[in-house]
Amino acid sequence: MTEIQRIVGQMKAAFEGGAWHGPAVLEVLQDVDHMMAASNYTIHGAHSIWELVAHLTATADIIRRRIAGENAGLKDEEFWPAVPEATEENWRGALAQLKRKEEDLQLAVAAFPESRLDDKLMEAGATSAYVNFHGHVQHNLYHAGQIALLKKGYSEIPF
Repeated sequence: MTEIQRIVGQMKAAFEGGAWHGPAVLEVLQDVDHMMAASNYTIHGAHSIWELVAHLTATADIIRRRIAGENAGLKDEEFWPAVPEATEENWRGALAQLKRKEEDLQLAVAAFPESRLDDKLMEAGATSAYVNFHGHVQHNLYHAGQIALLKKGYSEIPF
């Protein structure tokens, strides 16, 4: 097995499931509806689940764009896009886009030349492709944990 294959395997585990730490991104989102996703009542000052999903989507796309040679993700607003009106249709669309962008990134990483893992992904960047790819795995797991805490808080709100 190559290092690229191992990295993609870790990306899949962190996003789809099978990570040893606990639930992956899709597992923790499995029973989230649009009302829970849009709620920001559970932890004062925290992002909503929906905002985190938009952020995860944007981050996956930014790293894919960096692989393609763009200097992507240089502005905070690129990482934290606005969320649409809280409807079930928009929420399902946000989840579908998250899955699509993560799949696109995993395909780009799978095709990435292993000989370039130590290279920077963009001119303005200070980190290597290797660090970006593993950082993406860590980033997904960090936000999966946040989502799990937000869900727990949501279930304790007396509606």
